[in-house]
Amino acid sequence: MASSHETREETQDDTLEHFAAHGTPPLPAWTDSGWVEREGARIWYASYSNGKGQGKPVILLHGGLGHSGNWSYQVLALLDAGRSVVVIDSRGHGRSTRDERPYKYELMASDVLAVMDTLALRQAALVGWSDGACVAMVLAMMAPERVAGVLFFGCNMDPGGTKEFVATPVIDRCFNRHREDYARLSATPEEFDAFVTAVTEMMRTEPNYTADDLARVSVPVLIAHSEHDEFIKPDHAEYLAHSIPGARLRVLAGVSHFAPLQRPALFNEVMLDFVARVLL
Repeated sequence: MASSHETREETQDDTLEHFAAHGTPPLPAWTDSGWVEREGARIWYASYSNGKGQGKPVILLHGGLGHSGNWSYQVLALLDAGRSVVVIDSRGHGRSTRDERPYKYELMASDVLAVMDTLALRQAALVGWSDGACVAMVLAMMAPERVAGVLFFGCNMDPGGTKEFVATPVIDRCFNRHREDYARLSATPEEFDAFVTAVTEMMRTEPNYTADDLARVSVPVLIAHSEHDEFIKPDHAEYLAHSIPGARLRVLAGVSHFAPLQRPALFNEVMLDFVARVLL
């Protein structure tokens, strides 16, 4: 009989109907969790030990409007592979709070660094999805000595990398699930619309990194791009791979911006290969 981890990985939800109705499976029981107080916010995290008391962890950074629970399939895969894992709710997302200042990728990257300091993590591999990918890349620029590598999935590093927005049933299902999860997890459950407005403003105006900025990235980077990504141009993913020294590009066939939910086994194969290369 397949293990519960294997059964969950076999999920295929290309239309996100299951995600819209049920969300992801609950995160497994964590080793530790808590909040880091910094810059007007309480940043929630949970950590999972590999049971060996050693080894650099993998930090999973979720997308805009989501929360760390969106990574549950990936947490299970990493734990099965014997990896230590940290998940973080970005400021204002999930269980984390925020003040009234605008969202900034640099601010959220510094939040991740604060969590690493709290957990006494000298270095980690970063796996970022959408906004979380930008946060991961910014952190790699800010503090490269703390980053073993970045898996950059489904995001842009300048405004020219995005497609014109077109609503689809898949996007609507994801958005509605985010609304329900926000109401369930947030300390301000009635403020979802204001939250969306603030995050959308960040996405509209940021990030703004040039090719020269990207050329200074000094950590291993894998650019992962879905064949049917609704938001990011494929030539932008190619540009990132060409602009970042030593970066590799991996195209995920048959999936969209929501690949970690749609076909976890496909995404997890790419993620685990990346982790094995940067965390020797």
